[in-house]
Amino acid sequence: MAHFSYRAIGRDGKPLDGTLEAEGLDVASRLLRAQGLTLLALEEGQGKTNQPAASKPVKRDDVLSTTSELAVLLRAGLPLDRALKVLIDMASEPALEALLQDLLREVKAGKALSQALLPHQAVFGNFYINMVRSGEASGQLSAVLDRLVEYLQNAKANRDNVVSALIYPAILLVVAVLSIVLMLGFVVPQFETLFEDMGEALPPLTALVVGAADFIAGYGWLLLLLALGVGWWVRNWLATEAGQASKDARLLKMPVVGGILFQFEVSKFARTVGTLLGNGVSLLKAISIAIDTVDNRVVKQALQVLPPAVKSGKRMSVALEETGLFTPMVVQMTRVGEESGRLDAMMLELARVFDGHVQAGVKRGLTLLEPVLILGMGAIIAVIIIAILLGILSVNDLAL
Repeated sequence: MAHFSYRAIGRDGKPLDGTLEAEGLDVASRLLRAQGLTLLALEEGQGKTNQPAASKPVKRDDVLSTTSELAVLLRAGLPLDRALKVLIDMASEPALEALLQDLLREVKAGKALSQALLPHQAVFGNFYINMVRSGEASGQLSAVLDRLVEYLQNAKANRDNVVSALIYPAILLVVAVLSIVLMLGFVVPQFETLFEDMGEALPPLTALVVGAADFIAGYGWLLLLLALGVGWWVRNWLATEAGQASKDARLLKMPVVGGILFQFEVSKFARTVGTLLGNGVSLLKAISIAIDTVDNRVVKQALQVLPPAVKSGKRMSVALEETGLFTPMVVQMTRVGEESGRLDAMMLELARVFDGHVQAGVKRGLTLLEPVLILGMGAIIAVIIIAILLGILSVNDLAL
């Protein structure tokens, strides 16, 4: 997100200077105009956002719980301003309370909730705001908020499942590396004095392990610095557009991970399109918003062909097929949705199918990864122990 400084005329006719954080110049301009400001100048520059500082730390879980509670209050018959007041009283985090206070102030000033959410686009996102706008237009805001809650819960569940599934293999990998380093750095050196007088009579495997232990003992600090340096370089490289694009392309080409990642990204796109279409948002706008929810740049770039294709009258399924990236299931389910006039339902069904595939793929991958890590660690430690035993046996043979 870039920082922009601006000069504008407020609603009261007074000049106003400030800064804003947004994804681009056009987005910053729209956000400021949505606040009723008349722009005089807008340029990119460093500074703090003009949003309340406390609104930044609002978490996804806070958005989910607030949306759920707001839907319940509206369904119970409370007007929007009173519902926001209740939420403010219930807020346990200062950041969330400040955000709700700002929403209440804007709503009392006569703005619709979707307009009040615009300055907090970084927190809620385009999808959320457009869903609220569709609920306001249809007069079914509470029902739309219920759908939003379902969408956010599904997204959270998928994200949590993937993260939780990766915790154990990550811990196992760290333990494996530390175990091997400790064996070579502290256990093997204890036997070196025993092997010193053997010279070339030392078994090759023992000599190799002892040499590795000496290298770690003598140059371990250098290896650590080298690893930190490589990590720093990779991190900076991944922060660039070229680095991200290269990483995303390589991930998609990986045997097991690539398929899971592709289905995960398509699932997010399909769920967003289906949810928006089901709430009356136009297809073109739904596609544009859904593309922003995709993180992988290769998939995102392939989906960029859809807006101009749909605008020119081409079917979405045809445009997807022409990219050559999307599987027959994606193309066929999209085509069935278009031909039956129920594209929203088919997109949601596609998302459900791919969610199941992702969860099953993650489980299969972990089922394969865990024993590979355990066996790999065990094999390396076994080689070290065998090397030590061979050295001890060789010493005994010489002594005899």
